Amino acid sequence: MRLNAKTAISTSKVLLVPYSSWHVPRYHEWMKDEEIQAATASEPLTLEEEYAMQRSWRQDADKLTFIICLPVPRARSEHQSQHQTESQEQLPESGLRLQDGDDAPGQMLGDINLFLRAEDDDEDEDGPSCPQIIGEIELMIAEKANQRKGYGRAALLAFLRYVLEHEEDIVGEFVQGTGAGAGATLQGRTDWRFGALSVKIGKDNGRSLALFESVGFCKVSEEPSYFGEFELRRVRSELSLESVDEVMASAGVEGYTEVLYERTE
Repeated sequence: MRLNAKTAISTSKVLLVPYSSWHVPRYHEWMKDEEIQAATASEPLTLEEEYAMQRSWRQDADKLTFIICLPVPRARSEHQSQHQTESQEQLPESGLRLQDGDDAPGQMLGDINLFLRAEDDDEDEDGPSCPQIIGEIELMIAEKANQRKGYGRAALLAFLRYVLEHEEDIVGEFVQGTGAGAGATLQGRTDWRFGALSVKIGKDNGRSLALFESVGFCKVSEEPSYFGEFELRRVRSELSLESVDEVMASAGVEGYTEVLYERTE
């Protein structure tokens, strides 16, 4: 998705940046791990295939992704804000300007993605079904040394806030870029919203199940699927910016700021 090509998200716990070509070698190393392949239901790719996948995530209208990084040091963020008016160049409203090293390989923790699809809504028995947009989330903190430290929760909450803040633009890019099929049915509508947000998690991945359940996602079925996964959903009408902000505050995820991402492909 092109929407976030120039947008990073800074919080006190994590930094989210657009998935770019310079992230691919590190990401490729992660995906050689068989446990990560199993957890993400992924097949190993060559480096060239990984670069092609990165371009797909950047360009395709049904995919939104960020790389999760360690947070920008608070001292630098505060220093830049204090000196914003002294600069000849216009900084973002927050005063924070990212540096190349902020998303260097050593700063990378994982990724968080949203895959959009149109799904028939079968609840209306009196008329033809109307497609609803489902946003399926994928979250990965790659290395064991960085797990159980709150990075996944912080990334999920920041991502949810971004998705809700830009919902109309995200769904709009998907609908406009889909062309034929269900997307064509949605063309011309202005009430572009998600019907629900979804996640699919392996039945034995207790920590991820607990994480998503703690922010209001519920299992669609009490039994895992044929593929050994539970699907959890949160209906969009029950999700608000205010509710996400409350959970962010309780989790100590502070200073949510959208920052200009100036690095170019």
